[in-house]
Amino acid sequence: MAGISAGPHPFFRIGPAEISKAQCFAVKRGEVATRIDAKYHALRENFSSPFPLVEFETLVWTEPDYGLSARAATRTSKDKPRYIRITDFGEDGIAPGHEFVTANPIKSGYELSIGDILFARSGSVGKTYLHEDISEPAIFSGYCIRFRFDKSKASPKFVYWWTKTSAYSRWVAAIQRPSVQSNINKEEFKSCQIPLPPISEQGRLVATMDAARAERKAKLEEANALLAGLDDFLLDTLGITSPPEDFRRVFAVNYAQARKNNSLNPDYYHPERILSLSALGLTVSSLAEMVNFKRNLIKTPGENYLGLAHIQSNTGELTDSPSLAKGTCFTYQANDVLFARLRPYLNKVYRAEMNGCCSTEFLVLRVKNKEVLMPDYLAAVLRSRIVLAQTVHMMTGNILPRLANADVANLMIPIPALEIQQVIATEVRRRREESRRLRSKAESGWQDAKRWFEKQLLGSVSS
Repeated sequence: MAGISAGPHPFFRIGPAEISKAQCFAVKRGEVATRIDAKYHALRENFSSPFPLVEFETLVWTEPDYGLSARAATRTSKDKPRYIRITDFGEDGIAPGHEFVTANPIKSGYELSIGDILFARSGSVGKTYLHEDISEPAIFSGYCIRFRFDKSKASPKFVYWWTKTSAYSRWVAAIQRPSVQSNINKEEFKSCQIPLPPISEQGRLVATMDAARAERKAKLEEANALLAGLDDFLLDTLGITSPPEDFRRVFAVNYAQARKNNSLNPDYYHPERILSLSALGLTVSSLAEMVNFKRNLIKTPGENYLGLAHIQSNTGELTDSPSLAKGTCFTYQANDVLFARLRPYLNKVYRAEMNGCCSTEFLVLRVKNKEVLMPDYLAAVLRSRIVLAQTVHMMTGNILPRLANADVANLMIPIPALEIQQVIATEVRRRREESRRLRSKAESGWQDAKRWFEKQLLGSVSS
């Protein structure tokens, strides 16, 4: 309710009438050349620059290409090309350790070369990727458009950094076509304008941005190292010596043991798994003895949705994945532990810090008695290599390997005294807080660098 008018005949006004802004504007008929939708004309802006404004079309080496339309397939060999899709790259490239797929079928003509820039034409429209890693072959998917720029006119890195500016983001917001799924086509990307300083000045700007990117990367690696080192701390505190890797492909198990375990899966008896179990060496329990497996289903995803892509491997930290919620979900509560049963070798385990919902590819574990088992300790031990050595030999399925619920229930974990768990949980929290501080500092510096870059080209930066 916005307010009540004065006078003998008061009436109610519905909506924030006092603070509303005019939504009307006019465009001269002669200025409408290609687009007549209001959103395009409302958001489009003409910016100024001390450098010439040129369109991408004048800078390309070859005609931009749409990508390959093919199904994703498991990449069984490094000889198979990486199939670069919109979901593979983030704010600045592809994360280290990313698991690639390949395409089926593979066709020629879509190979990526160093300096190629991909523009997302649908979905996360306007998102960009600069191809810099040529250590393995790569092709690109149909929802991307490949631009190859003439390096005598424009450095690909310079163009790439321009696509990280707020001016470019505003152009994307204006140009994308309103529909169920927004999109920008090749011709529209070719019309994108960019301030173009001389090649030498482009080099100076790129060098500064590369230095800022390296500084950001160093801080992020330091943050990751803090969390990655938790595994050694946990095993040292528990007094557990991790068994050596065992690559045997031939081993034996007697019939009585197989019958007792009710399993004929050969990998279940792999020496690495057996040695890991024997290395526990202190009070151990099956997971089913210590936790309840919660399966509260909701048909429509709610707040704080988490899919597998939202959880970082090995660290249990959240990521800024564009993965969207869909389908039936499990609900979870703060201090529940989410354990990914799909592709367990990715080692995705998260101790929930809020209430929410998650993909059904997670198992939601709720500690039965926190006086016996602490959630932070549980998450840490489930991420440890002593448990990973169990799970990687229990999964079934070739295309999408996963753990059976019963196998997760039978995972064996060490249960030390609560005082020892507290030491581990305290260190987990300390490292997590320091890691997040480093990440925040890295991102803050990175945003400053991008604003600096834009200011060099436009003279000012809009908020």
